[in-house]
Amino acid sequence: ATIIIYCHQPGEGADSRHDSRKSPSGEPDPETPKPPRRHHCSQCGKSFAKLGSLKKHERTHTGEKPHHCAQCGKSFIWLCDLKRHERTHTGEKPFQCSHCGKRFTQVGALNKHKRTHTGEKPFQCSLCGKSYTKLGGLYRHDRAHTEGAKLTYHCSLCGNIFSRLRYLNKHERIHTQEEKTYHCSHCENTFSRLEDLKSHERLERLCSDLCF
Repeated sequence: ATIIIYCHQPGEGADSRHDSRKSPSGEPDPETPKPPRRHHCSQCGKSFAKLGSLKKHERTHTGEKPHHCAQCGKSFIWLCDLKRHERTHTGEKPFQCSHCGKRFTQVGALNKHKRTHTGEKPFQCSLCGKSYTKLGGLYRHDRAHTEGAKLTYHCSLCGNIFSRLRYLNKHERIHTQEEKTYHCSHCENTFSRLEDLKSHERLERLCSDLCF
């Protein structure tokens, strides 16, 4: 009978099972890291990476408002809301327009104001593509689609839609400048908008005061 003897190379044999986890470079492969533990809200199931974030979120369910205004006692869920509120007492306006220098208490108000300079219209109708500088303008426009036949007053010149005829009539004066229905009682000037007439009359009174 032939006896075959297998010789193990150095590093083989019983220890080779341990070395099988080594990388080609000879270094042990790092263990796969465990995913970080998530903290789940018992009310809605939303999860958070940090326990502190979960605690803050839970206030939306419990109604807890731990941040109090020292001036009037009003309470807030979030510290950032308290800081914004406090500016109504201090008059602080930390956000300044780089175009005209006007200042605002909230950054959102500043961003809205900047659109009057840039002409940006970020709010777009998903149905017809028309864009607006303010969200409120888009909401009003959307009703033209959602309420359909209820809004039947269309401007024949620019396509704007209005819920009431008087709104359309007031709007159309922008296009028909010859239609000037507001007359100044001090001179012969006429205006298509009541606001313009009132501004004009204030100037007239100011001039009269300066002359006498």
